[in-house]
Amino acid sequence: MSDDRRDPQDFWYNGKTTRRRVLGYGVSAGALGATMLVPAPWQAAFGQAKPYKIGTSQPLSGAGAAGGKTALVGVQMAVDRINKSGGINGRPIALEIVDDESKPDVGRRKTEKLLVEDRVDAHVGGFLSNICLACMPVYEEHKVVNMIGVCLDTTITTSRCNRYTFRPFDYAPSQAVAFAPELVKMGKRWHIAFADYSWGQSTRDAYAAEIKKAGGEIAGTTGIPLGTADMTPFLSRITGNFDGLFGIFFGRDGVTIGNQAFDLGLTKKYKWAGDGAIAESTNIPALGRKIEGFVGINRYLPVFDAPMNTPHHKRFFDDAKARLKQIDPSGPDPDRYVQSNYEAVNALKLGMEKSKFRGREDTNKLIEALEGMVMKEGDDFPQGDKIMRKEDHQAFLRQFIFRIDGGKPKIVNVVDGNKTLFPPACRFG
Repeated sequence: MSDDRRDPQDFWYNGKTTRRRVLGYGVSAGALGATMLVPAPWQAAFGQAKPYKIGTSQPLSGAGAAGGKTALVGVQMAVDRINKSGGINGRPIALEIVDDESKPDVGRRKTEKLLVEDRVDAHVGGFLSNICLACMPVYEEHKVVNMIGVCLDTTITTSRCNRYTFRPFDYAPSQAVAFAPELVKMGKRWHIAFADYSWGQSTRDAYAAEIKKAGGEIAGTTGIPLGTADMTPFLSRITGNFDGLFGIFFGRDGVTIGNQAFDLGLTKKYKWAGDGAIAESTNIPALGRKIEGFVGINRYLPVFDAPMNTPHHKRFFDDAKARLKQIDPSGPDPDRYVQSNYEAVNALKLGMEKSKFRGREDTNKLIEALEGMVMKEGDDFPQGDKIMRKEDHQAFLRQFIFRIDGGKPKIVNVVDGNKTLFPPACRFG
């Protein structure tokens, strides 16, 4: 969509960068840099109030670009809503956006720039787990709060945790606790196929452990490198006597395995289940009927079945749907990347309000406010209630087990957040 057709309702930003331009599919890493976004009408409303500078690093190009762009929609939705309603502690948010290009070295370099040159007060974002892990020590070194937006690698809040990083959504151990009993009911023996990098590996380990605890068995595992366009050589080796195939993939790789496993007959021969990222709303159009019958687990589904039939979810859904249509004319439903980034910004907001955060000098106060913080279902948190555990900065929340039926996810079970608890394994330095 061209930026030349200027909608009077659109918000225009410093540096002549608009939301549309930043999110457009043609954006390049070099052209983006670190872009400061503060809508001009809100600048007038806040007068001389100094804005909080919040950084967000997302993969807007490279292997993670499709998800990174929807994740950024969630960040911008929350920032827009906060600024419209008076800001935080009477101050607006200025958003600094950088493209990590789906590369850990680039992500770390641009994170250092955000912290050293741009002097952001806090960060919300991070999509690919290998990039989150590369950047976490930088936030620790500069003593800046890092609120994760998407990254699911288990070690982020276990063996590699630090005081400055928080994850306000689920992780693989809690999902596995919720899902493993259902999987073992479907079939006792499972083969796990996974994206062969940090997130896929740690998620494989979590599910293998919980399936065994629930009385099941792991018949084998198959790792497939991230971004593999032809998975047939890997999938064709998956044979034998077992009950179900469990997939751990996301984005384009989720579409690839869904289509190619179907074409090889694997999803007909075996029960077909996996991480909900395979069947995200943004993937379903490309999967078509080949994803029918898939059973997954997800923290967020764009449906209005109970308990998601609430006014605050409807408001979130409508806003996200309109924004997503600006970057994808097909108008996909919001996915968990929009939801978790939206709620991550709001979690940071609550902590900043509670701690009366002024800037980096109050980082310790902000950390203390976030630790143990209860987030209640509402406009800030349409997904539902959650709590940020003090011991490891890991949140726990309800999970949805679903089945794809008629091209749409249907909730078949809701697992309360208190039934997803997994013991902390973090030791802050």
